[in-house]
This record gives sequence, structure tokens and C-alpha cells, in this order.
Amino acid sequence: MRFIIGISGASGSIYGYRLMEKLRRRPEVELHLILTRSAERTAFLEDGRSAQEFRALADFVYSMEDIGSRLASGSFPTGGMAIAPCSVHSMSAIAAGLSSNLLIRAADVCLKERRKLILMVRETPLHLGHLRSMLALTEMGAIILPPVPGFYHKPQSVLDIVDHSVDRVLDLLGVPAEDAQRWDGGKSASASEPKRKPGVRKTK
Repeated sequence: MRFIIGISGASGSIYGYRLMEKLRRRPEVELHLILTRSAERTAFLEDGRSAQEFRALADFVYSMEDIGSRLASGSFPTGGMAIAPCSVHSMSAIAAGLSSNLLIRAADVCLKERRKLILMVRETPLHLGHLRSMLALTEMGAIILPPVPGFYHKPQSVLDIVDHSVDRVLDLLGVPAEDAQRWDGGKSASASEPKRKPGVRKTK
């Protein structure tokens, strides 16, 4: 199993790092990393995490300028690509087919070869231009997966919230996490929680 992980400069580099950590647990997975310079800066500012820590999780690492690398060719088979997080800049360039660097070109290859392309777009609120780019990408076959967590799994930490979105990416890549928290029809809700009628507010 060979996957490309792209990490752009949007806020939320923890999503890409955590995705790679979880994929690294599987010995059959081969990871190819494209880490942008903006992503390196964002990761350090947000988490104090160095670029080397990201690279250490990958089997192969590529620079953005390496437009002639094997990831730029459809003849190099992969199981798909996830960009986590994906900035609006990167999303818009992919939608427009502007293969000006390896991140965008690798994503374009996935689209033209009909391979899985998952974009964890990290932006809010969204204006019409953003939405039109998302529509265009969806029509091309990409999957837009903003990191919007659910809370039915009762997260106890920021990492729990991050994992909820990362686990959805793993599902879509076909390598589900064994420890993923999944909806079970509400059976996991605590029996000690008070029942409250919908739309009824408690008064003193």
C-alpha cells in the first residue's frame, strides 16, 4: 500500500502528523511525503514540531520543486493521496489544474488517473469562490473532507477531536484504524446522563 501525504501551510498541521502516525503503525503501508515550506512554519508555530519530525514518519520525502519526481507521473502507481491540512491556495490551484509544484502536480495525477484524492480543507467561513472550487473538485472526483469533528464519541482531549477526522480519512483510504470511535446508534451514551426533552429549557 503506497500513499502520498501532502501537508500544506493551512492551520492544523497536527492532522497531517497524526495521519502519518496512524499509517506508520501498518507495516504494509509505504508513505511518500510532500511537506511545503509554509507547512513547516505552521507546524513549528502551532506545535513546536520540526520538519524533521514529519520526515521521520515517511519512507520517502520530496521537495516542492521536484516536479520531475516519480510522484509527478501517472506511471508510478499509488493508492491515493491525502492533503492534510489543505489550504485554500492549494485547493484552488488543484481545481484550476495549475501544476506549478509537486504538491499540486501529484494531486493532479491522482485526479487524471482516477485515484483517491482527499482534501482536508481548513478554512472558515467559505465564500462563493471557495465553494465553486470545491464543487469543481468534487466533479473531478476529489473528496472534500474538512476536519469537522462529531462529538458523539465524547472526546476528552484535543487529540480525540483530531483523531475523529483523521480516522475518516483512513476509512476513505481503505485502511481503517482499529481504535476508531464509531457511531453505534447512541448505545455508547452514558446511562447517567439526564434525559432532556428536545426544545425544553430548564428553568430555576
